[in-house]
Amino acid sequence: MIRTPDQRIRVFVSSTLRELAAEREAVRSAIERLRLAPVMFELGARPHPPRDLYRSYLAQSDVFIGIYGSSYGWIAPDEAVSGLEDEYNLAPRAMPKLIYVKDGDTRDERLAQLIARIQADDTAAYLHFADSAELEEHVAGDLAMLLAERFDQSRPPEPETASGISLAARVPEPYTETIGREGELAEIRALLGGGLHRVISLIGPGGIGKSRLAIEAAHANSDLFPDGVYFVPLEGVLEPGLLLPTIAYILGIRDTGAAALEERIAQAIGDRHALIVLDNFEQIIDEAPVLVRLYTLAPRACFLVTSRSVLRIRGERVFEVEVLDTPAPGVPVTLAQAQASAACRLFAERAAAALPGFQLSSHNAADVAEICRQLDGLPLAIELAAAKIRLLSPHDVAERLGRTLPLLSTSVRDLPERHRTMRATIDWSVGLLTGEQRAMLEDLGVFAARFTLEAVEAVGAGRSWGDQAIETLAALIDASLVQRMDAGGRTVFSLLAIVREYALERLDAHGGPSDSRIAHADYYLGLVRRIAPRLRGTEQVEAVAELGLEVPNLRAAARHLVQEDRLDDAGDFAWTLLAYWWISGYFADVSLWMEELVGKGLPISPRTRAVATFFPLWAGMWQRPSDQVVDGLGDAVRWFSESGDEQAAAMTLAARASTRMQFPDMNPEVVRSELGTAIATLHRLGDRWAESLAEVPLGQLGVLVGDIPEALHHFDRAVEIADAADDAFTRVVAGNNRARLRFLLGEREDAEAEFLHTLTLSIRLHFVDGATYGLEGMCAIAASRGEAWRAGALAAAAATIRETTGIYDIAGFAVHLEPLEALRASDPAGVAAGEREGRDMGLAEAIAIALPDADADVRERVPTW
Repeated sequence: MIRTPDQRIRVFVSSTLRELAAEREAVRSAIERLRLAPVMFELGARPHPPRDLYRSYLAQSDVFIGIYGSSYGWIAPDEAVSGLEDEYNLAPRAMPKLIYVKDGDTRDERLAQLIARIQADDTAAYLHFADSAELEEHVAGDLAMLLAERFDQSRPPEPETASGISLAARVPEPYTETIGREGELAEIRALLGGGLHRVISLIGPGGIGKSRLAIEAAHANSDLFPDGVYFVPLEGVLEPGLLLPTIAYILGIRDTGAAALEERIAQAIGDRHALIVLDNFEQIIDEAPVLVRLYTLAPRACFLVTSRSVLRIRGERVFEVEVLDTPAPGVPVTLAQAQASAACRLFAERAAAALPGFQLSSHNAADVAEICRQLDGLPLAIELAAAKIRLLSPHDVAERLGRTLPLLSTSVRDLPERHRTMRATIDWSVGLLTGEQRAMLEDLGVFAARFTLEAVEAVGAGRSWGDQAIETLAALIDASLVQRMDAGGRTVFSLLAIVREYALERLDAHGGPSDSRIAHADYYLGLVRRIAPRLRGTEQVEAVAELGLEVPNLRAAARHLVQEDRLDDAGDFAWTLLAYWWISGYFADVSLWMEELVGKGLPISPRTRAVATFFPLWAGMWQRPSDQVVDGLGDAVRWFSESGDEQAAAMTLAARASTRMQFPDMNPEVVRSELGTAIATLHRLGDRWAESLAEVPLGQLGVLVGDIPEALHHFDRAVEIADAADDAFTRVVAGNNRARLRFLLGEREDAEAEFLHTLTLSIRLHFVDGATYGLEGMCAIAASRGEAWRAGALAAAAATIRETTGIYDIAGFAVHLEPLEALRASDPAGVAAGEREGRDMGLAEAIAIALPDADADVRERVPTW
């Protein structure tokens, strides 16, 4: 396995080396402009036969580009064709081929024959060019078109149904009925169904009902998007750099650093006809151009965005969300007029929830209409006022609003008119609370999204409301300022985005360090320190699931630690959860925090500097391996050592060695020495998790240098350590590597047992990468036994998972492709039938084919990625 230094889409370039040197550089420039990886075969001084080398590069490439001039090229001894023609012959038929022929008066006869054959090949696109500048523009344009059309059409995405979308991605179910939005919903459906708009922005002030309208529209229009509807809440996302990681999380894409996150998301969406709802976009409005790049690479996806501000990007269709209609002012209001008003109906419905039996009547219609008029028809303001009906009559509410709102509105006159009304309404609602209740509301603003009662009590320790946390929280729920819900089998609470914003503003108005922010950070710092040891070993699956419920607050805790200049604690927080970031794929998040930490320019300990250096370099290890990455990791090793953290220094040393392995001219002895030193230290310290992971690249090194006994020894050792620790993640990583090698060595029964085991563990851990490799391993087993339908179905199902979750690396570990193609040659109909059905399978069906004898517990754990 000779791998290119990065994990991006690979473009193989075929040409004569000397004659077309300038043209080759032009093509390289065009490929790199699109952030793809050029695969340029240069013989150099390599210990490999040339044909074996370019065959390996071709096998790991995604697109074939041929540049032809006058020369047919050199024909090697004992070969019938030149390397130029041989490369074309070896390119898989399904691989997109872009052929460019330079204008000229003379051309070798055999090259002319090759070009004539290419012209008759319906799998190749053919174009003439005059010079290198023209060639560069042709290549850039043609590659961009290929990306936009999602050239890999042999593996179409699996249609998603509501049951096939992950829990995180599902559109929330409204807790109450949506009133008075029938017309808007019809207009939005027309926009979504027309196919002309890539981004539809629902614009309006806070509290006008944008989120509710987007949720209703998403539910009502799921039939227009057969490949899925996804809901991405952004209320707790304050840093622009977290937009892509949040979208990736909702789509089920793990950020392992192996490829740029934008590329992973674009690959996952591909040509799927999907709707992605982005809620509360206004706080990261500067990231709007990211949507243009995403919909350019995913041409059939549509984005429905809620925001207080217009995005101002290409492809945006602005939809102004209006207030609910209220009875006309200046005339007496009848019961019929109130019942015809959406605003009055909303007030009555929410008032009945607060005071059962309440209904619009001829006695209260005028007061209800006056309330709704004073609140400008703003839905959230109306709901807050309706909650007061438990204590006050409609007449009293209208009278108090008439006295209070004008005074409150003048204090926030710099806001847009309707936003002033909304904020004044919240002010009025808060003004009715006791001092302890107001203090709690402000402190709750430090939480992101949902939070538990235990977290509230921890933040309340030492606060004025701390001893009465439950009673005070209940009062805020009664006032409609806090919402209660069930999630993941537990009771959680949340604030609406505009209420959280209000609470934080009140909190910041006090000035100075925020005790509640510090208390929030300390609670979650303590939480992760308690859970982190369980991330390695028998309780790993449960610990990963528990932390998964807290991701928004983990982000908020990191933000609070950095904001409050507790930088060493922030570094410790990040490193303590290294195993979780790795398993769940959150390296982009952590890298952002670490860059902010360093950017503060404040004194930090050597260990914190090492942590802050390590995380941003993680992606560079895989995407852009370079001497700079190696040197940076070397600095981190030194700083960890200076701080006395041998374990972290050893892990970073192993990462440095893994980076070196990505270089085409790597020195095996240096890699072996660094990994050996790291493993010895980790073994001495008893860190079995990291020791097992460090043994894996030693095994991969053995494969690369052709020392199979060495490779098997290290894979066996990695598996042995993982088994002893009963650690699912390291067992899957080590086991899949060993199973692939065993299969290639002909040890089919042992390989099958290994693949079955790693697949089962991946399901329990919800580890999508591991499960995909397991399915492909079982495809290889089926193909080797001549089970054409089963092999085809598993291959197609695994390909769909790769498409929809953005997993790269297939070229290096695609153990199933060769046996599948061999079987296709003998039973093309059987393989094709399996592939057709596999493309339409859900993950559960694919698992059932791969694990026909799996127990009920395993089947129930199959995740809906």
